Amino acid sequence: MTSPTSPASPSGDGDDGSAEEPRHVVCARCGASAQAPGGAAPPTWTFSVEHGARRYFCAVCSRENLRSIEGRLDSDWW
Repeated sequence: MTSPTSPASPSGDGDDGSAEEPRHVVCARCGASAQAPGGAAPPTWTFSVEHGARRYFCAVCSRENLRSIEGRLDSDWW
């Protein structure tokens, strides 16, 4: 008996080879924007979950507020 494979991929891994659409992210602090491939923020950006919502911060804002981020303060306190 053989196991079924996905029709989209001969190897059965479910990857049909199509690229994900780039995601547009905006810095919650300064408003800077960037295109992020693969559905995630750019590698130099950080994100925080505050009150159940994901907020992204650009590299500049992240560096300027590093102590507050590490202290786990909400961005309202920065």
